[in-house]
Amino acid sequence: MLRLPSFTYLQPKTLKEALAMKADAGPDGMYVAGGTDLYPNMKRRHQEPRTVISLMGIRELAGYEMRDAGCALGPCVTLSELTAYPPIRLSAYSAVAHAAELVSTPLLRNMGTLGGNLCLDTRCNYYDQTYEWRKAIDFCMKKDGHICWVAPSSPRCWAVSSSDVAPVAVAIGAEFLLVGPQGERVVPAGRFYHNDGINYLTKQADEILVEVRLPAPDGWDAVYHKLRRRGSFDFPVLGVAAWVKWEPGNGNRETGRVAEARIVLGGVASWPQEIPEAAAALRGCELGDDAIARAAAAAYRPAKPLDNTDFDLSWRKQMTRVYVKAALEELRRRG
Repeated sequence: MLRLPSFTYLQPKTLKEALAMKADAGPDGMYVAGGTDLYPNMKRRHQEPRTVISLMGIRELAGYEMRDAGCALGPCVTLSELTAYPPIRLSAYSAVAHAAELVSTPLLRNMGTLGGNLCLDTRCNYYDQTYEWRKAIDFCMKKDGHICWVAPSSPRCWAVSSSDVAPVAVAIGAEFLLVGPQGERVVPAGRFYHNDGINYLTKQADEILVEVRLPAPDGWDAVYHKLRRRGSFDFPVLGVAAWVKWEPGNGNRETGRVAEARIVLGGVASWPQEIPEAAAALRGCELGDDAIARAAAAAYRPAKPLDNTDFDLSWRKQMTRVYVKAALEELRRRG
């Protein structure tokens, strides 16, 4: 049985208290929300904080607010709450609810939070193992070792981004409000992530994700498709978030022209990977079969999954074309 190491558990009631506790704890302190990622990692000794600071008691980090500029979501909203909230589920934001609904299992969605999924640790077959297993191979670059076993000659870690909600957030142009000792800042979702398996977030360790801001519906639509071995529980080995903004005056989306587009892939790199070439293939075109095929081919070329998760990597690359095509066909059907 894997056991948690000993640690001090703190429960602040305000952001100010949480920031002060983290300052006191220093590098040995970590924030936690639902804990569905951190606690298993602690059991495997991936992270070993001596102080764990819970954010779940801070009221301003929970709840929802509809605004003229869009929707503001608290990062401590659970994934189950997010999927059930009508203004999210039954609106242009339905892709966010759908992505959250595809995370793991109902039990874990009842505990896991929006902020936790957005900040999810990167994953790898050589990293997500017990301490004893990792010790037997002399560990890896991400924790306690010096070699990336996926690409031994590489100077960087190739652990993969496995969040379901993150690709959607990047695709729709969400923004994140961060608060830390130096004040607050707003970061576009696309700049919240690094393509590095170890330093995969631009958020500093002492900063707190305080608010997730979704843009106002303005003639756009988005969908999310996920590839995994089983119909539940599993992390994505490929996620496709597709976003299009229709040109004004096109009431029929079957033949409407695309003004702007974004295609973002999850599960193929250390960050949610936006594919500008796929968007360029759609821009100014009707969303017909030819445009969809061009975009799917454009997404296929830069997708370079490695042998660090489930399924054969060459087959996963082939599925990029299939899943991008399916996502765009769904956008064409929606109306």
